Amino acid sequence: MIDGYKVAQQTGMGARVNTIMQTCFFAISGVLPREIAIQAIKNSIKKTYGKKGDQIVQQNFAAVDQTLANLFQVTVPSSVTSKIEMPPVVSDKAPQFVKDVTAMIMAGSGDSLPVSKMPIDGTYPTGTAAWEKRNIALEIPEWIPEICIQCNKCALVCPHATIRIKVFDQKELAGAPSTFKTMEYKGSEYKGMKYTIQVAPEDCTGCGLCVEVCPAKSKSEVKTKAINMQPQAPLREIQKANWDFFLNIPEIDRRTVKMDNVKGSQLLQPLFEYSGACSGCGETPYLKLATQLFGDRMIVANATGCSSIYGGNLPTTPWTKDSAGRGPAWSNSLFEDNAEFGLGMRLTVDKHTEMARELVQLLAPKIGETLATEILNANQSDEAGIYSQRERIATLKKLLNEIKSPEAQNLLSLADNLVKKSIWIIGGDGWAYDIGYGGLDHVLSSGRNVNILVLDTEVYSNTGGQMSKSTPRSAIAKFAASGKPNAKKDLAMLAMTYGNVYVAKVAMGANDMHTIRAFIEAEAYNGPSIIIAYSHCIAHGIDMAKGMNNQKVAVETGYWNLFRYNPSLKAAGENPFKLDSKPPKLPLHDFTSLETRFKMLEKSNPERAKFLGKLAQEDVNVRWKLYEYLAQSPDEGQKIPTPTH
Repeated sequence: MIDGYKVAQQTGMGARVNTIMQTCFFAISGVLPREIAIQAIKNSIKKTYGKKGDQIVQQNFAAVDQTLANLFQVTVPSSVTSKIEMPPVVSDKAPQFVKDVTAMIMAGSGDSLPVSKMPIDGTYPTGTAAWEKRNIALEIPEWIPEICIQCNKCALVCPHATIRIKVFDQKELAGAPSTFKTMEYKGSEYKGMKYTIQVAPEDCTGCGLCVEVCPAKSKSEVKTKAINMQPQAPLREIQKANWDFFLNIPEIDRRTVKMDNVKGSQLLQPLFEYSGACSGCGETPYLKLATQLFGDRMIVANATGCSSIYGGNLPTTPWTKDSAGRGPAWSNSLFEDNAEFGLGMRLTVDKHTEMARELVQLLAPKIGETLATEILNANQSDEAGIYSQRERIATLKKLLNEIKSPEAQNLLSLADNLVKKSIWIIGGDGWAYDIGYGGLDHVLSSGRNVNILVLDTEVYSNTGGQMSKSTPRSAIAKFAASGKPNAKKDLAMLAMTYGNVYVAKVAMGANDMHTIRAFIEAEAYNGPSIIIAYSHCIAHGIDMAKGMNNQKVAVETGYWNLFRYNPSLKAAGENPFKLDSKPPKLPLHDFTSLETRFKMLEKSNPERAKFLGKLAQEDVNVRWKLYEYLAQSPDEGQKIPTPTH
């Protein structure tokens, strides 16, 4: 036995236990004599991590030595003495499908499932990840209301939707556990109401992003924030009861929420939760945000990649629904054709809507001219408008059930298409920049109202870290072992050349308000939109808890620029290009020095690293001047800068 995480922390390995567990295996298996095995492991460490620097090598060496010192033997008793009962795979409160199918797969008994238990049309229910209580976090965040300023940033950045916020009436606290924390809401919009932040202890992965972004500090203890990491085990049962109570508090009325800021957006229920993505993932906060803003009407086409694995990998799926049963409809397509796949969804919804509108006009004398007119002319540009249209459609359905005609039955099957649908095409940079680019370009040129979200990790993350056309100059990746020699493809600039495509580049860790604004503008734009979202990744070789800070530095050095290109502004005579970044204030090396993907080249080939680093800095300078030029009304004779090759 060994406390592997304790050894990892003591030797500076963080939560990485792979070297420790490998050492355990060879120390006790007898495959090789212990001394020979340990020396072989150290030789392998030097070969594998030598390029990352001597500090990494020495940390791994220390982990090997401390493993041997901390490994101990436990004598197995002759009879069972424990009185601990293993809990069921899923709660008794789980839906029947989860009990019959999901739990069987989770227990490793999927091969025993009869075909009759499987969904007849291949459509799986959503929201099943909520029943998979993994309990993998050693530490979880704990909230201190007395310090909290209610900025809601902790909930925004949480990759797994395990930190949530609610505002509610005092009466909802009836029957609350004694440990359930609340405070008065700060703000005039919900004056007199209660506010709480609650953590799901069994679903949190312990990444620590929430603590890193929390700006509220104790005046008496500088290291203490409004959110602090604490050991999970002592808090588990307490916070589990609090979480169950929290979930039963009614969600806020969406029509009353000011969504275009961090505080308001995080009062909305996320419809993407508890995914199996890496702890601290940089992609999932964007998906979660999209579902908070539009999830009750989203239809998602998802390219193969990380987002399809943590998004729909059986047995559970994190895409879920609200209390009314509304949530994202999600499907995964092939790597190369996801954009066309999503366009097909848009075309289908448009055709069904067209058919439904024709039938409403045809049946107007029977359903009532007033109702027909209100349905056909409904303004669905905000939550109140969508809510009202849903009520009209509910009334329409009741009337149609009374009308015995083929036209009425056809309209009944199509009526839901009269409520606004939000089509999202989602994938990573491997899909958008590379394998699926031809299709992406085709969809951008179509003029159709689709929203494209590119989760840009700048590498093929899911398949092991291969170089993509999004990989920046000088970064090391598979197929770019000596550093990528050429500059990153500018997908945003290519999209802007059409002139009728909404384009935004965002980085949540650098400017969260800008990210929310871009999502809202993109979805509201009646035409193609593309959001390119900087997503920190474990493949970058970083401390994932610092991921949002790395995003901030990426923008401050000019490595990543924030902007929005909104064609709607042309009609008002405004420049559609808004450069939302400030001029770079730090050298590029301040960013690249934070990430192993760049530092490896400095260790393995200093001269090449210096050469490519200089070109990479030039890329930053040229790109900034170009964007700065686009953001203003250019003077006559002013020239667009051109890069040096």
